[in-house]
Amino acid sequence: MKKTDQKIFVTQPVLPALDEFTDLLKDIWGRKWLTNNGKYHQDFEKALADYLGVPYISLFSNGTLALISALQVLNITGEVITTPYSFVATTHALWWNNIKPVFVDVEPEFCNLDSKKIEAAITPKTTAILPVHVYGNPCDTEAIQEIADRYGLKVIYDAAHAFGVKQNGQSILNFGDLSILSFHATKVFNTIEGGAIVCHDEKTKKRIDYLKNFGFAGETEVIAPGINAKMNEVQSAFGLLQLKTIDKNILARKEIADFYCKHLDNIDGIERIVVPENLHYNYGYFPVFIDEQKYGMTRDALYEKLKANNIFGRRYFYPLISQFPTYRGLESARPENLPVAEMITDSVICLPIYPDLTRDDLKRILDIILNK
Repeated sequence: MKKTDQKIFVTQPVLPALDEFTDLLKDIWGRKWLTNNGKYHQDFEKALADYLGVPYISLFSNGTLALISALQVLNITGEVITTPYSFVATTHALWWNNIKPVFVDVEPEFCNLDSKKIEAAITPKTTAILPVHVYGNPCDTEAIQEIADRYGLKVIYDAAHAFGVKQNGQSILNFGDLSILSFHATKVFNTIEGGAIVCHDEKTKKRIDYLKNFGFAGETEVIAPGINAKMNEVQSAFGLLQLKTIDKNILARKEIADFYCKHLDNIDGIERIVVPENLHYNYGYFPVFIDEQKYGMTRDALYEKLKANNIFGRRYFYPLISQFPTYRGLESARPENLPVAEMITDSVICLPIYPDLTRDDLKRILDIILNK
């Protein structure tokens, strides 16, 4: 097979050493305890909280169920202010809870919810703000919290992209009332599928744990109409092994990002997000933004050219959530209300980034981008 015939995808999952995983599977087989807060679930939960620098964390079978449950934990109703620039699960979680999403435009620097535009969207029905740390870059947490405190609103952060990210030495998962993580196979840190809720106190942690297990608080006591969203022992064991190599994997991603920056920063019509110096970043994504007039080619044309050469970037996020049929009838979804998000969604493309990318792979990608 020629190198040009080999497919390069936008990401590729990092896997633990198979022999180590097999050893843990043998132990699970011997214990015959596959779910319901077993040994590996407990060990992984503790190790994860320690690694992330958070006080309490509750594991889930996936990030979407974690977000759906978080809204239940805080009894969110009515309207929630959120971003149109995210994966659809962010808004779907609201819809499943019979909550009306109210879209607010994003700011251009980091593509996050624009804190300056939140206040104008608040109504008597608003109960919470649901921002997203897009690409792992922190939202303006201070401004968002100030608004939330002024109006008595809850804040739930969709931190699906923000595993391990720290700002000024502090985990960004510690902001807001709750933060949600995803451990999907496409993420920097994965447990095949999986997710978590980060909270600040033991009482909330207990409520989360009850709700993700049908509402059971004991063998015969059910305190609320919960859901089944528990992480099993196999995923938990997988996650424990993943923690052993996560720092090495993030470093490898940084080296790839640095390589891209070195070769793309002087190309007219290609812009990128500049990672702040005070940020311990995870390099989960490498989005670039194409200016057709300066670059001489549309984003979609570049996307198709890469694909024709077996390089599969991703227009992430395109289209906007507000453009999907379920949501586009909302007043807040009208394009004129979201001019920055509309511009970004039409110009973004995420380039391949994962630890196993070789220098030859990167040169192949860059050759197509640089030779229009």
